[in-house]
Amino acid sequence: MSTELGPLATSPKTGGERFCTDEAFLDYTLKDFWIWSVSDLVSNATRGRLAEFIVAKALGIATNVARDEWEAFDLKTPAGKKIEVKSAAYIQSWNQSKLSSIIFSTRKTRYWDSRTNIQEKESKRQADVYVFALLANQEKKTINPLNVKQWEFYVMSTKALGDYKRSDVSITLNSLKGLKAGPVDYFGLAGRVGDALA
Repeated sequence: MSTELGPLATSPKTGGERFCTDEAFLDYTLKDFWIWSVSDLVSNATRGRLAEFIVAKALGIATNVARDEWEAFDLKTPAGKKIEVKSAAYIQSWNQSKLSSIIFSTRKTRYWDSRTNIQEKESKRQADVYVFALLANQEKKTINPLNVKQWEFYVMSTKALGDYKRSDVSITLNSLKGLKAGPVDYFGLAGRVGDALA
């Protein structure tokens, strides 16, 4: 029995990988699991990952490598700048009595290094820039998270976020608008992030 318990190296999957036993392949694939588990793109957890993917594409960040679930931030630019993506939506998958209020978490965290299994003592914001991604469509009949025109983005440097004292644990959409952090559309996002990093 191996005693090697270091971090696993994750390789990108195609979806064609088949479930199996030790002796034979079964008649379903990884794609079948994806269809079953993540087809609800409006649900909070899946929408959050989708928002990260959309932001990565807008910023030209490679998505042909597996997402690192345990990193302290969501994305890294080719220049090494760290991006945190937070998502929200008016429309939810469940039966709603009203549209959801838009509030984004800005809570500081204690970085845990999955390679060493050591957690930092200090809580802080781990990224250089925050991208607040809002699925802005307000009609259940037409909601489509794959349509990038239904998203709007608000961008703040971590320093600017720290200077805004009311954002210690969260920030509202009205605050972001008041701080002139956006909105910007998908095609303008890269320029706005570049400005925030400058």
